[in-house]
Amino acid sequence: MKKWLVTVLTTVLILSSLTAAMADHDNGQGKSQEHKKFQVGAEALLSDHKDLIKGKRVGLITNPTGVDKNMTSVVDLLFNDPDVELTALYGPEHGVRGSAQAGAYVEYYVDEKTNLPVYSLYGKTKKPTPEMLANVDVLLFDIQDVGTRFYTYIYTMAYAMEAAKENNIPFIVLDRPNPLGGHKVEGPVLETKYKSFVGNYEIPLRHGMTVGELAKLFNKEFNIGADLTVVEMNGWKRTMFYDETPLEFVPPSPNMPTLDTALVYPGAALIEGTNVSEGRGTTSPFELIGAPFINSDDLAAELNSLNLPGVKFRAASFIPTFSKHAGVLSHGIQIHITDKNAYKPVETGLHIVKTIHDMYPEDFQFRAEDSKGISFFDLLTGNGWIREAIENGQSVEEMKAQWEDELNQFKQVREEYLIY
Repeated sequence: MKKWLVTVLTTVLILSSLTAAMADHDNGQGKSQEHKKFQVGAEALLSDHKDLIKGKRVGLITNPTGVDKNMTSVVDLLFNDPDVELTALYGPEHGVRGSAQAGAYVEYYVDEKTNLPVYSLYGKTKKPTPEMLANVDVLLFDIQDVGTRFYTYIYTMAYAMEAAKENNIPFIVLDRPNPLGGHKVEGPVLETKYKSFVGNYEIPLRHGMTVGELAKLFNKEFNIGADLTVVEMNGWKRTMFYDETPLEFVPPSPNMPTLDTALVYPGAALIEGTNVSEGRGTTSPFELIGAPFINSDDLAAELNSLNLPGVKFRAASFIPTFSKHAGVLSHGIQIHITDKNAYKPVETGLHIVKTIHDMYPEDFQFRAEDSKGISFFDLLTGNGWIREAIENGQSVEEMKAQWEDELNQFKQVREEYLIY
């Protein structure tokens, strides 16, 4: 009887293992097939929509993130295609090849690989001039965004759309994923008074849209009126974070090295508006936050006591090689995301700012106000009242309640422009 029972149980276990293995194999095959079908806008353009550019002189706004699934640059894809006449390149902040540090001006130059002229769309000339567009019949935009209002590439796109409209040139956005997914929207909506190159339109901190969807919204809601076409991705779903696509993460800028950086960025970058280091000059910018006057263990313990969803804080010390507190030992925390779906980057960032402000009132400072009474922190939040709320001891929950109505209004407007 015992032998019979052992035989039956062994058979059941073997069958269960085989079934599970087959299911995993099928799921793997299914995922593999989905990944094979996945296309970013650049790939879809050349496979299905080449008529949009064939026989026309093409200008391309891009940077190192403009690659296909095989990591081939869109510059090379277009330049080497016999059906395409690529005539000019345009670089945003950090340049076409990504060699410039944040805020550095990239002048006009000739691209070594293609001998094409490269025009800067950062610094003195954020908007293409008629001279820059003289040899262009259609203008393409292919840059990876990171899903946050104050990341400047989306405004480079908007200025280029304005120039395209003014010069009667069609504008084509080659769409790419939002690394944070397209299913969540967070934070205050920018107030008009606080417009800048780190926030030029009334959208929230985490907008939950692709660049193509934003282009459609900018074009209509903010009266750009360009002749706009969005070449859609194939296979992207709104719930997908970047690591759920078949794409490798190419750093969109020198201080955006990983997907984890992008995930914390909507809130952690608010530290830029203070005298605390946001980790620039380290290997983990925006994940590392600290200053010489902070006690790492105390700050980590205080933040962990808040039990914020999807995140843990580790006591950490670091020496930035440049930017704030360069060469000086700083103490603080490293942000560790434990659950991407539960994590709320904007609220988490505000909790970090408020906690440091409250724990170190004699040392913590917001960056100085300009002649209009506006601090860089205000430009990042898109208003002046959040800084005042922190200084007046209000809770993050009270702040959230104050921005909720405008956020809900934006969500309603946003629905009209969602593609996926």
